[in-house]
Amino acid sequence: MTIALWVVQVLLAAMFGMAGFMKTTAPIPQLVQAGISWAPDLPVALVRFIGISELAGAIGLILPAATGVQPWLTRAAAGGLMVVMVLATLFHLTRAEWQNVPMTLVIGLLAAFVVWGRGRK
Repeated sequence: MTIALWVVQVLLAAMFGMAGFMKTTAPIPQLVQAGISWAPDLPVALVRFIGISELAGAIGLILPAATGVQPWLTRAAAGGLMVVMVLATLFHLTRAEWQNVPMTLVIGLLAAFVVWGRGRK
């Protein structure tokens, strides 16, 4: 179980880290070219906030559990990212972007697995 949790945490951290870095630093037209078609429809500040949140979540998935310092933060980070993915799913449903829904659901379920797994005694 520990190995499965670490594998999922590393994969989620890599994915959220890359996505968050892009949303935080890339110009909006470049995000559209990278497949984030919704970026120009939101205020730039919100896109940047989402990116920073994803970066913080990626760090939170790894650092506390790896160092043993405040390891409950790993569970909190996974819970926050799970909420982000629920909101992303709802956002894509309201825009009829059906192709994005399965991926957001899977990522949200993986984050829920980390919340559950790191919360076990």
